[in-house]
Amino acid sequence: MNIRSLTRGDGVVIGAAVVLFIASFLDTFDSDGSDIPNAWDNLGLVMSMYVGGIVGAVLIVLARALAQPRKVVGLDLGQVGVAFTVFAAWTSFWTIVDPLGALDENDLFKVDAGAGLILGLIAALVLAAGAIATPLVPALQAPLVPAAKPVAPQPYGAQPPGGYGYPGAQPQQPYGAQPQPGQPFGQQPPAAQAPAPGAPAAPAPAGDFSPYWFAVPVARPLFAEDGSPTPIAELAPGTWYLAVEQRGTALVAQTQDGRRGVLQDTTGIQRG
Repeated sequence: MNIRSLTRGDGVVIGAAVVLFIASFLDTFDSDGSDIPNAWDNLGLVMSMYVGGIVGAVLIVLARALAQPRKVVGLDLGQVGVAFTVFAAWTSFWTIVDPLGALDENDLFKVDAGAGLILGLIAALVLAAGAIATPLVPALQAPLVPAAKPVAPQPYGAQPPGGYGYPGAQPQQPYGAQPQPGQPFGQQPPAAQAPAPGAPAAPAPAGDFSPYWFAVPVARPLFAEDGSPTPIAELAPGTWYLAVEQRGTALVAQTQDGRRGVLQDTTGIQRG
């Protein structure tokens, strides 16, 4: 069922049906000797006027909310519901015109319409009017539940409000984004500036060297700067390290915890 397919006219029908249901519990007649406090003590009246109108409203709403139209004896479910509402309004009108018709022949005393009958007549008339006028009046065909308004796009370059618990927080970079020279250690750069995967790092002349970020294709040892053969760390693929100096074909690299060492095998590294 699609609730958003309901219209304002369907809202009128639903509201009138609720009022009609409430009216069925109020005094139907106002007399000195009647023992009929409400419509539920008169089966014919409650089924034709009150229950009939409520059933009609339910059929109309179901016909509107169901994805596939349903038919009853060749008629659309909504058309059957409109017929029920018209019949309920017709019954309520003649019942209030001739209230004695609902009493026994022995109850020949002055009988006036009670609050339940008057309110029921108003609700039944509104119910039938809403059911008939909805397909004809454009104002009643507007959605009952308006669609959610789209969020207005932010101006180009504007930062999203808030973020991760502190004001003015910058959005985090996507996973795997390339770092840029000059950025603080460990900060990820925009993914749009990432080079092609597997692009080898071109060694820079020692006198024209500037620090840059790089990643290794496979795990490789990082040796001490004093030339010791024992590795001080191991560089793992998928992590960015900072190259701080060029020594021939080797690089002096800095790890995330601040340790520096010499990466002797620089083949196939990916430069940021």
